Amino acid sequence: MAGSNPNAKPMNLTLKVWRQKNRISEGGIVDYKVKDISPDMSFLEMLDVLNEDLLRQGQEPVAFDHDCREGICGSCNLFINGRAHGPEQGTTTCQLHMRKFSDGDTITIEPWRAEAFPINKDLSVDRSAFDRIIQAGGYVSINTGGTPDANEIPIPKDIADRAFEAATCIGCGACVAACKNASAMLFVSAKVSQLALLPQGHVERKTRVENMVAQMDKEGFGACTNIGSCAAECPVGISLENIAILNQEFLSAKATSNNLA
Repeated sequence: MAGSNPNAKPMNLTLKVWRQKNRISEGGIVDYKVKDISPDMSFLEMLDVLNEDLLRQGQEPVAFDHDCREGICGSCNLFINGRAHGPEQGTTTCQLHMRKFSDGDTITIEPWRAEAFPINKDLSVDRSAFDRIIQAGGYVSINTGGTPDANEIPIPKDIADRAFEAATCIGCGACVAACKNASAMLFVSAKVSQLALLPQGHVERKTRVENMVAQMDKEGFGACTNIGSCAAECPVGISLENIAILNQEFLSAKATSNNLA
């Protein structure tokens, strides 16, 4: 393994993993032992080792979501020892290394818990609700000919920086999992803020925030009570300021909207 520490001692761990065959079946915690885990492994590599052991024993491997393994896709949605993405702040599960744990530790691994995120199988959840919220308005429509050059529209640096910070949201759903109400406000506010701050997004800003909030409610996400656990567990540091921007955009839109629902 590249960059590994040759002096690092391998660990033996007890894993308490949520197993569930499908959405309608009952699930439960199953205990597993994994041995000789290198502290330089990522958390997902450790799960790969577990699954290789299970396959050798003729058992079904644990299903979990992953893709890039570089902290940019948001797929690795795991609840580890009661925290979204595990014990290290500002880190996705795939970026979490086993050196954060100790030999002999017991690690509890669960999927996101939210009505709007139904479990597909084991640790894999369906987060397509986020996709439908984006489809409801998280975009800019430009019905002209060719796309204009981005540099043709001057944008103050502070506005560009704030929009960029909101755009860093990877849609992992940690905010929902960490919230006691399973609210998606941090995710939705990041997408609304990103476009509301930029001149390209001003044309549709009213219909955008109305439609995205309506879809969020339709999906069954809970209400925001400003506890702040969403921002505390966000692996990319999305600010609560975005929720304030969303509320401002929503109130402004409703004050002048023909949609009174």
